[in-house]
Amino acid sequence: MTDTSEKLDYSKTLYLPQTSFPMRAGLPKKEPEIVSRWQEMNLYKRLREDAEGRPRFVLHDGPPYANGNIHIGHALNKVLKDVITRSFQMRGYDSNYVPGWDCHGLPIEWKIEEQYRAKGRNKDEVPVNEFRKECRDFAEHWIKVQTEEFERLGVIGDFENPYLTMAYHAEARIAGELLKFAMSGQLYRGSKPVMWSVVERTALAEAEVEYHDHESDTVWVKFPIRRAHGPTQEDISDLTGAYVVIWTTTPWTIPGNRAISFSPRIAYGLYEVTAAENDFGPQAGEKLIFADALAEESFAKAKLKYQRLREVSPGELFPQVCTHPLKGLGGGYEFPVPLLPGEHVTDEAGTGFVHTAPGHGREDFDAWMDARAKLEARGVDTTIPFTVDDGGFFTKDAPGFGPDREGGPARVIDDKGKKGDANKAVIEALIEKDMLFARGRLKHSYPHSWRSKKPVIFRNTPQWFVHMDKGLGDGTTLRTRALKAIDDTRFVPAAGQTRLRSMIEERPDWVLSRQRAWGVPICIFVDEDGAILKDEAVNARVLEAFEKEGADAWFAEGARERFLGSRANEPWQPVMDILDVWFDSGSTHTFTLEDRPDLKWPADVYLEGSDQHRGWFHSSLLESCATRGRAPYDTVITHGFTMDEEGRKMSKSLGNTVVPQDVMAKSGADILRLWVVTTDYWEDQRLGQNVLQTNIDAYRKLRNTVRWMLGTLAHDAGETVPHEEMPELERLMLHRLAELDALVHKSYDNFDFKRVMRALLDFMVVELSAFYFDVRKDTLYCDPPSSTRRKAAIQVIRRLFDCLVTWMAPMLPFTTEEAWLERHPDAASVHLAQFPEVPADWRDDHLAEKWRKVRQVRRVVMGALEIERREKTIGASLEAAPIVHVTDPDLRAAIADRDMAEICITSGMEIRDDAPPADAFTLDDVKGVGVVFKRASGIKCARSWRYTEDVGSDPEFPDVSARDAAALRELKALGRL
Repeated sequence: MTDTSEKLDYSKTLYLPQTSFPMRAGLPKKEPEIVSRWQEMNLYKRLREDAEGRPRFVLHDGPPYANGNIHIGHALNKVLKDVITRSFQMRGYDSNYVPGWDCHGLPIEWKIEEQYRAKGRNKDEVPVNEFRKECRDFAEHWIKVQTEEFERLGVIGDFENPYLTMAYHAEARIAGELLKFAMSGQLYRGSKPVMWSVVERTALAEAEVEYHDHESDTVWVKFPIRRAHGPTQEDISDLTGAYVVIWTTTPWTIPGNRAISFSPRIAYGLYEVTAAENDFGPQAGEKLIFADALAEESFAKAKLKYQRLREVSPGELFPQVCTHPLKGLGGGYEFPVPLLPGEHVTDEAGTGFVHTAPGHGREDFDAWMDARAKLEARGVDTTIPFTVDDGGFFTKDAPGFGPDREGGPARVIDDKGKKGDANKAVIEALIEKDMLFARGRLKHSYPHSWRSKKPVIFRNTPQWFVHMDKGLGDGTTLRTRALKAIDDTRFVPAAGQTRLRSMIEERPDWVLSRQRAWGVPICIFVDEDGAILKDEAVNARVLEAFEKEGADAWFAEGARERFLGSRANEPWQPVMDILDVWFDSGSTHTFTLEDRPDLKWPADVYLEGSDQHRGWFHSSLLESCATRGRAPYDTVITHGFTMDEEGRKMSKSLGNTVVPQDVMAKSGADILRLWVVTTDYWEDQRLGQNVLQTNIDAYRKLRNTVRWMLGTLAHDAGETVPHEEMPELERLMLHRLAELDALVHKSYDNFDFKRVMRALLDFMVVELSAFYFDVRKDTLYCDPPSSTRRKAAIQVIRRLFDCLVTWMAPMLPFTTEEAWLERHPDAASVHLAQFPEVPADWRDDHLAEKWRKVRQVRRVVMGALEIERREKTIGASLEAAPIVHVTDPDLRAAIADRDMAEICITSGMEIRDDAPPADAFTLDDVKGVGVVFKRASGIKCARSWRYTEDVGSDPEFPDVSARDAAALRELKALGRL
């Protein structure tokens, strides 16, 4: 027979991987092409058509502000949402994602004002609706920009029809919700201290405030006790004429003082000054009352020596009435200053007494209101003064500091957020009155406006509120409804429930009004007493106009007469405040979930950053509970914030920001998404170049595994082997698929993406690339076409590819799309596929346990061979035929009847049951296995590179093994040589 071996290039007879799926991803160039393809094919519409009739799963989008490019927090948030909606879409749901934007409010209005200031324009000189149009145009611009950036991240949603809080229908619905509060009696006008931004001239919600270090003036102030206010009006001799001393970090609030709070749980004492070393303040002989725990520190601050005279009981304190320390200044402050018990008073700092200015603090206000009836019974005027106006200036209610002051009123904070002269003026007045005990400075955390970054003040001002504790006619209040709704909601992580519950338990009435221009107006009419007009016909005209013209209609000329109609001659006046933007976003469930036929109410999921416990989650809960009796969501998911690699907050000043656009331009969106789904997003995460590089390295391994599967499947003829006829190794891989299928579904249900991605990465890199594929390469490349083992391996890889690529598709949409279309060129998109059905009977725990032991033995062999490779004794494992001593009976039973040479990729192997020699290679964690290296005997096969004794046994193919010769003959018969 003629020798044909010289004519053959054996590499062409092998089933080597063949694919155009590149090793180098080139994501920055490839991903925009895929985005364009999705847009051209209208993937979003195709997804909706395919899902028609399925049960709906709705994640309601928390609206970002339309006021700038997206940052890393946006990227994290939107990727998480996209993973959720895609994962449910690919698991049998109609999972529709409708993006939305917050378009009203201070963030956008502030940007327009900045533009005005840069041009020297005055906002107040511009017609309000002209100004509102500029805000609307600004928002529209950034919605377009952010849409492109979100789509570049791979997010799929109805970007052609998003929800916008400034859409006319949305404004009408928001106004309609407000009118529900008004008509049901839940809305009222009240005068309470609120956080006020002097710079922005508006009240702020807690969610619009952030805390920064701030240095404040501190003062200890003396309040003279003038008498006991009891049934007999008797003086207590050694307390009358003594002083109660308070401590405050806001000296400017002293003109607003109306009481002093103490605690019945604190031990107080009467102290006498024995010596003084100061320029002002107490002198020898003066008597003062302090909490015992704070007296020493306070006297040291004032440079005083003292002695304690006696204990002062809470029962002695309550009847006392003090004189205001500024009495007589500007002809004012003649009123009594009573002592009130207060739960908020502690002896951790200060003096044990709290200066109580009900117009400048929530706790002060609550203490004053709790005591109001008793104080009025004692003849005390309980009117709360308005001592500071919207510009931070003292008013006529602060005699000596307001308009009557020479040079004009003192100011707390100026238009630029700088400290004014109010503290200085008050401190000087206290010194002049000899009522200053001591003074100092303190650096502490203080509320600042989130937008202007300037300090805020607490200021008593008329605002519109919603009752938290008023009965709603069914035995509930807004607070009790909200607390029950929290109990009925699933929180991920669970700690979010406790956090939101504590906020609802402690929050005051909900302040809705803002003194701004860009927003939905509080579209009600009131009389001079603040009573609300409740007229359904008027309301209907307002809502009809808003639906057709937007909320601008409220500010248009002639609006009052238009809406009041025949009642225009009555003394009703429109409220010109706008709604807090959190009311807008808290109402999105109404005009999105309820009004869109492609969604449903309530939502399955709300997902936002953990700060939204006091923001969107909070306002949505209150709005929905007030109007619908329950939360608008079933599950609340929160994520943390992204820090730099050292755990610091990202900021431009530190130069440690990671810009998502830069990451996508350099590495690709799938790298950023891989970081998102492999991090503990429930907590704060870290991100920087090192973290990104770790994800790039992991992605490269993942991609190469997918690439190898694609190359191998190029030879897939679609043949199948019955499960029971498959080799054990293939059945083991199907068992692992069944295990992973359960894990993937459960983890997606639990929104635990890290667990999904980590399991898939480990499986692909450790179990497939480094084990299964490595073992089966010889079979896949060299076995003849008729080989059952080869057919079974290809069948398993086919299933591996379909499962792994679809399971990863929600997380890595670009890479999986590219791979899917390479494998299925006639397919529309992997995202139109469903997760494959994985038969439960593929599970075989007994088989898995046997192979766990097989792999233990393999690990010892591979460790021994690695040493020989490192020492250049061999170049490849096929050059070895080691002797393996296995004394452990369980391990021996596991490897019995298995080709361990094939499993360990050697050309031969001898298994012995005797103890290994002392110099054998062992691993401490695998007992009873020792390996002695031995070089393989025989001749190297020119085709498979294995060393065998039967090379040359077939004269037609004299330089290959008998197995390879048979394969060549089969290929020749098929005409493929």
